[in-house]
Amino acid sequence: MKYRIIVIALFIIATIQIRAQNNEKIYSMKLGSSRVHLLSEGQFSGNTGILIGANPEIIKKYAPDNSFPMATNVFLWQTNGKNLLFDTGNGGNLFNDLQFFQLKPENIDAVFITHMHGDHIGGLLSDDKATFPNATLYIAKPEYEYWTDDESINQMPENRRGGFLHAKKVVEAYKDRLRLFEPISDPYDDRSLYPGIKAFATYGHTPGHTVYLLESDNEMLLIWGDLTHAMAVQMPHPELAMTYDTNPEKAVQSRLLVLQLVSRYKIPVAGIHITYPGIGTIEKSEPGYLFTPMK
Repeated sequence: MKYRIIVIALFIIATIQIRAQNNEKIYSMKLGSSRVHLLSEGQFSGNTGILIGANPEIIKKYAPDNSFPMATNVFLWQTNGKNLLFDTGNGGNLFNDLQFFQLKPENIDAVFITHMHGDHIGGLLSDDKATFPNATLYIAKPEYEYWTDDESINQMPENRRGGFLHAKKVVEAYKDRLRLFEPISDPYDDRSLYPGIKAFATYGHTPGHTVYLLESDNEMLLIWGDLTHAMAVQMPHPELAMTYDTNPEKAVQSRLLVLQLVSRYKIPVAGIHITYPGIGTIEKSEPGYLFTPMK
């Protein structure tokens, strides 16, 4: 009987691993002694109309049908017995995907937010209550201040207040487990936010947009949020901003700095809007950079 239970348990584990590697909702990779998993909220297309400064020649070469592939992803890092999430997507597929790893919302120890747009914090609430009851929520202080400033919200047209009001509900739900921090601005600063995690300021898309550098046994992975949206166009032309960047010029500066660093030091990247498998390498190319997905 005991042998049969062991066999069944091994079969379940093997099935989960196979599904994780072959299902286009989940992709897993080893990072040192830890594992990083992409949990996909969906694959879709974006319209080139949201690109700032893309001339007809660029569109014709890189997005001839006036669209580009996009995705919405969440990343799960299982390290040192902890389950850490990076963004939460819209909250659509996230909880089913977590079940692949036999995880429930209460098993999540911390959530690290790149910025507070709805497709990054959508999974944090369920009926206006915290979805992850035991998780510490990490948000950059400038990002928190931008989304919760009553004076700024009241000055906005009513049709633009929804995202801000949702962000305030998130903050209220996690107020007892909310950790605000100042991201590092110097890429060579050695301070950590959390064991194995450094948080770097990449302001521009939003006032507190943050990327996270993960490290395990001297292996690294950089997780970014909306540093890019249109990989097919913004890799060869990283100077192109988006219409919903709050500060397009600063967003471009942040992107160029990160691309320079990850290509120079050969650090793999994981992007919230990079299509499956959502993780890959960056190298310098002409006219800009080349992204190669993990296999």
